[in-house]
Amino acid sequence: MTTTPPGPGTQTTSAATVEGEGTSPWPALFALCMGFFMILVDMTIVTVATPDIMRELDAEVNSVVWVTSAYLLAYAVPVLITGRLGDRFGPKRLYLTGLTVFTLASLWCGLTGTVEDLIAARTFQGFGAAMMAPQTMAIITRIFPAARRGQAMSLWGATAGVATLVGPILGGVLVGSLGWEWVFFVNIPFGIVAFFLAMKLVPSLPTHQHSFDWLGVALSGVGMFCLVFGIQEGHQYDWGTITGVITVWRLIILGLVVLAIFLFWQSRNRKEPLVPLRLFRDRNFSVSNVAISTMSFAITAIGFPFMLYAQLVLGMSPTEAAMLLVPMAIMSIVLAPPVGKLIDRVHPRNITTIGFLAAAGGLLWTSLMMEPGASAWDFVLPMALLGAGSAAVWAPLTATATRNLPLNLAGAGAGVYNTTRQVGAVLGSAAIAVLMDARLAKHLPGVSASPEASMGQALPSAVHDPFSLAMSDAMLLPPAMLLVGLVAVLFFTAPTHDRT
Repeated sequence: MTTTPPGPGTQTTSAATVEGEGTSPWPALFALCMGFFMILVDMTIVTVATPDIMRELDAEVNSVVWVTSAYLLAYAVPVLITGRLGDRFGPKRLYLTGLTVFTLASLWCGLTGTVEDLIAARTFQGFGAAMMAPQTMAIITRIFPAARRGQAMSLWGATAGVATLVGPILGGVLVGSLGWEWVFFVNIPFGIVAFFLAMKLVPSLPTHQHSFDWLGVALSGVGMFCLVFGIQEGHQYDWGTITGVITVWRLIILGLVVLAIFLFWQSRNRKEPLVPLRLFRDRNFSVSNVAISTMSFAITAIGFPFMLYAQLVLGMSPTEAAMLLVPMAIMSIVLAPPVGKLIDRVHPRNITTIGFLAAAGGLLWTSLMMEPGASAWDFVLPMALLGAGSAAVWAPLTATATRNLPLNLAGAGAGVYNTTRQVGAVLGSAAIAVLMDARLAKHLPGVSASPEASMGQALPSAVHDPFSLAMSDAMLLPPAMLLVGLVAVLFFTAPTHDRT
């Protein structure tokens, strides 16, 4: 079925066009998920390699922290813009460009001899990821008919959930067997295969003749940079002065003010705003953005206290500690297909409510088990419950977020959704670091939760109890945040399927 375009700037093909002409969109989806999985794994895979990078590049902790921070910052800031660029220049073209940048930057990362070069290479990796992420979601929205989009988005959402869990596991295995460079080199064969699969399987979709909102681009870029940088690096600077008169809080406030000006401009722009605020008239889109930010917050936050507890109290190696997450990853993978089949038939409120309750329960259970005498087997069931909850959250939220949006706003909607998810991750990282320091100050004065802690061997047995208690207390923040997501999804309405 092909639709007649009603006017300039509108979508020139329906999502049903691809299937209606006998071409299945599923191969394109698998090709896109391969690249999407790769860029999300790189958010967490480097953490395990930090000690080796410090030793072999003769780098200080503050410098190595930027190896991860540069990637997250370069990923989060431009996503709003790259989502809209996909509408203008074609999502496939922008996806392939981003994949090329990401893969070449991965090679650069592995070949660097200084930490400064590694930070620069990671920045380019982040830009490549920012170009790719919203295109994957936008293409899926446009090539699948609404009645089957839930199953497709379930695979996309499951990919996001599993990738955040696989990163530390894969990182531990690669660092332990081949060296830190291989957390980057592993991207090269995957990137090449993903490129050729996307070239062959992903359709070239019609573009839209946008009048680009350059003022919106500038305001959103500056505002997002100030906000994300301030939140992400606040703990490193002890929430004080960064340089000269620039303090963390002034930077965060400046970011919020600029973003407020950006939103005001978007409401007044009568041509084509970068972020059409009418996106948020759809209640399900707005609710999904709130909920995904809480899930991203929680999943990002749990790694820090849990990994420190496993390594410093239980005496596990990075690889052994990462393997504690395997039950969570397995449950997410196993439950993704059945959840996908339910998404198109069951009210999203029902699935996500169960998901948030299960995930919060799994995290609370994990916190209660974090004692000095615990074994790896004690965490199998709580981690499995967390994985089951995760499977019932990531995919349904993604499917519900875009289901009712007009197809010509697919790129803009994907950009907003991915930005929200990334900001949630940044907030989770910053908040858990602050809480960990606060609980350590209470239970074990003089010990910091800074990255230096992960460099040491197991703690003396005399401090196992207070350190475990501090990390257990910190682990209560993620389930508390998931309760916010639970409240949000209660406001979901039944989705419609007839979009234009």
